Amino acid sequence: MSEQQPNPYASDPAGQGGQAGAPGQGDYKWGPGEASYGYPQPYPAAPAYQPTIGAGMPSPAGYSAAPAAGAGFALGDITVAGDQIITPSGTMPLRGAMWNATDFSRTEEKIPPHAIVLAIVFFLFCLLGLLFLLMKEKTTTGYIQVTVTSGGRHHSTMIPAVDANTFHWVMSQLGHARALSM
Repeated sequence: MSEQQPNPYASDPAGQGGQAGAPGQGDYKWGPGEASYGYPQPYPAAPAYQPTIGAGMPSPAGYSAAPAAGAGFALGDITVAGDQIITPSGTMPLRGAMWNATDFSRTEEKIPPHAIVLAIVFFLFCLLGLLFLLMKEKTTTGYIQVTVTSGGRHHSTMIPAVDANTFHWVMSQLGHARALSM
């Protein structure tokens, strides 16, 4: 029965290749032949012109450099300099980059221990000691994840959240980076 059915794994759809006497049987190779979705892909070939940071280096004819306002800001270990994005995993072109941020931080508000002690002490002397319980202390913990994708590469970094306004600062930096990426 298998001699009547064509080999579904044969590279020759007609089943004509292979060894003599056994049509299509020599074409089968175990495992995936070509890398496909889900398998590690090699990085795409580098562009013909790779821009550099070096000052004073003339740009080639027909090449428009990024505006000077885009030179020199960083988000974690991602640095935007000139017309490229520099990461520990390599450089990426700035034009066409996709930027994303995710807030993994949280802000907690609690009554500090010294406010509780003061409330107890002053409650015994006068009833105004309960006002010390209105003292609040805010603490922010966590990270903000920033990801950039450009030129077939992807890089992600985590920026520690030091206060409740860290995410707003990161989003303003991303807005600037997105404007430069167009």
